[in-house]
Amino acid sequence: MKLKIIGSGGCVSIPRPLCQCKVCTEAREKGFPYARCGCSLYVEDANILIDTPEDIAYALNNADVKKVAYILYSHIDPDHTMGMRVVEQLRLDWLANSIGVKCKNPITVASLPPIIKDLKFQGTKYGSALNYYESMNLISIQTFTSLDLNSIHIDLVPVDDSAGVTVFVFKEDLHKVIYAPCDVKPFPENDIFMDADCLVIGNTIVGDILKDGFILENNNPLRDELFVMEEIVKLKNKYHIKRVIITHLEEDWGKSYDDFLNLQKQFDGIEFAYDGLEINY
Repeated sequence: MKLKIIGSGGCVSIPRPLCQCKVCTEAREKGFPYARCGCSLYVEDANILIDTPEDIAYALNNADVKKVAYILYSHIDPDHTMGMRVVEQLRLDWLANSIGVKCKNPITVASLPPIIKDLKFQGTKYGSALNYYESMNLISIQTFTSLDLNSIHIDLVPVDDSAGVTVFVFKEDLHKVIYAPCDVKPFPENDIFMDADCLVIGNTIVGDILKDGFILENNNPLRDELFVMEEIVKLKNKYHIKRVIITHLEEDWGKSYDDFLNLQKQFDGIEFAYDGLEINY
């Protein structure tokens, strides 16, 4: 099983436009892995792309991805979906289209039924973007809770009863990788997560002193919405997960690639993502 984190950033990419802080300045000067695209994952074995942030085209090129057959969505938030126009770049041939030749290999766009329903609200005055792309045969829209692709079995585990956010569980032979990029607190109770080789998880505040010296007080509401490192350790231990990779790293945390490398030395089996990080089992 071969997976690659092609975007490890948060709600904004790094460098953040206009920002002159140390982290963003360094990212402009050095590029990747100091720079970070929006949160996204590629599963090489089945040519699956998970989520399409606004800079997904740049992320795909940086990761040298050569084929996308499926796009799966984790939830509706704009930083995970607003780059969906990438399907035009991946499949639309305007010259062929001008003489009536349609796309013959549409991308399968899929998720849990409520997530697809939410996604169909995104569009313009002309209507749903997804429906438009499907009418042009650029995509085929599907819903499912589990799927087998090549040798990989995929389960979509809803975070709560609304099923508006999913956690992806990839299994191949005896190996298991969990991908939970965003809006997964509280983490769903499910034995399917037990004994995973790896959990890739977002939604995590890294540190109590953040960008520009901002101190995250104990009563800050972000602590209710996002995990802190102590909670990640507990989650790792609860489900006996061998390796945890923290992604969706926000520019607001005020930490560079080097800062995260140093910080992960304090934890056992927990590391921080970067664009291009490969996960192989």
